Amino acid sequence: MPDGANFPSETQTVEATSSESSARTERKERAEDLTRLNAPTVYEVIALDGVEEMERPVKSLWWSGVAAGFGISISLYIMAALRVSLDGVPGAAALEKFGYCFGFLIVVLGRLQLFTENTITPILPVLHNRSGEAFRCLARLWIIVLLANLVGTFLSASLPTIFPIASAAQMSAVLEISTHFAERSNAEAFFTAIPAGFLVAAMVWMLPSSKGFEFWTIVAVTYAIAIADTSHVIVGSTELFTAMLHGEASIAKVLAMLACTGLGNILGGTGLFAVLAYVQVSEEI
Repeated sequence: MPDGANFPSETQTVEATSSESSARTERKERAEDLTRLNAPTVYEVIALDGVEEMERPVKSLWWSGVAAGFGISISLYIMAALRVSLDGVPGAAALEKFGYCFGFLIVVLGRLQLFTENTITPILPVLHNRSGEAFRCLARLWIIVLLANLVGTFLSASLPTIFPIASAAQMSAVLEISTHFAERSNAEAFFTAIPAGFLVAAMVWMLPSSKGFEFWTIVAVTYAIAIADTSHVIVGSTELFTAMLHGEASIAKVLAMLACTGLGNILGGTGLFAVLAYVQVSEEI
């Protein structure tokens, strides 16, 4: 594990010193410049990202998380637009799933804070340094980012009810897609969220080795999440909030679905992929 990956103490601020930040940045750039990254190098790149995320100020994490909630909501609205545009076209159901990729492209390439990405990036350094302080920093990051993401998706779901930013046909499609997700049982939401969490974590793991092809890596993985009809807590929250605002889901149903989907994503991203990724390099770092 890199020497610079130290967690701040209770009395320290969450901001890294300029020298520590500079050293980590240089080491990460050297690692990323390798033509073929081996597993320990990929681990180092992602772990350094995780440490940087945990050291960011609360305000930065919050607004980045709200922006990510807005950005990821684009997936729902582009899928709805494609459903309307492709009506009657053979294979339309499969083609509209490409709309799911747009929100992830905005969030991942825009370096915004998305909760399900955080089920692997900060986990890798925490697995190496399993101290109480490390887990405190992880909990702080998860709570801030998750709440910020949900605020962003709620605002995004609320806007079409206030302003005519989409056509009637598109809003009808938005509600159809949202209701389809809201009608799932809690168990179905939990179990279908596990592969989604695993795939998002796999995408994060692959990105350091995908320099120049990040766009296609994101599209391939997120299209797989969509076409398999799995559950993603942040995209799903936009759908749940939309259904709730239109009287198609109760607050209790929304909260239960968010809890089940979030736990499934954590299990798939952290419990499965992140742990497996760490175990394979634990003797080499």
